[in-house]
Amino acid sequence: MTNQGDPMGRKPTISRESLLDEAEQIVRAGGGGALTIGALAQAAGISKGGVQYSFASKDELVRGLIDRWTSQFDVMLGETAEDDPVAFVRRYIAATRASQQAMNAKMAGLLVNYLENPANRRETRDWYRGIFDRLGGDSEAAQAARVAFLAVEGLFLMHMNGIDEDGDWSAFLEDVEAVLERLTI
Repeated sequence: MTNQGDPMGRKPTISRESLLDEAEQIVRAGGGGALTIGALAQAAGISKGGVQYSFASKDELVRGLIDRWTSQFDVMLGETAEDDPVAFVRRYIAATRASQQAMNAKMAGLLVNYLENPANRRETRDWYRGIFDRLGGDSEAAQAARVAFLAVEGLFLMHMNGIDEDGDWSAFLEDVEAVLERLTI
């Protein structure tokens, strides 16, 4: 990330993405409480002002991490037909499975802190409303898709709280998929 030893005497290049990479490493190692502007500056080998050039506050930094994770999840989710709730939930399960390999309980703890801000909670509620709009309808398939979605979200919350110490997460997701398949044949 830094350009140490530059013969022209130029300052190191700081990118938001490289700072987010460093911030993720701090959270993985020490949890959300370890992430501070000072800790990030030290890890990145730059001044606090250098960090604040990209992220004015810790809240902005956390928001940057959440936005990045959300974007990555959306890419994993991919596109499904708006009127096919079962296909959407199947993709959601696959994206959740893939994302959980990257997210540990410490990362999830940072998400909990993020939700303490009322504006962030509103944004999260709006995101869920959009999901439930896609899962709407009275058909048995739509009902099964909603229940499967809620089961996956329940598993995510359990994972966030460290309940998945034995690594049963993947098997539970397989259970949700199997039940969804049986209910939508």
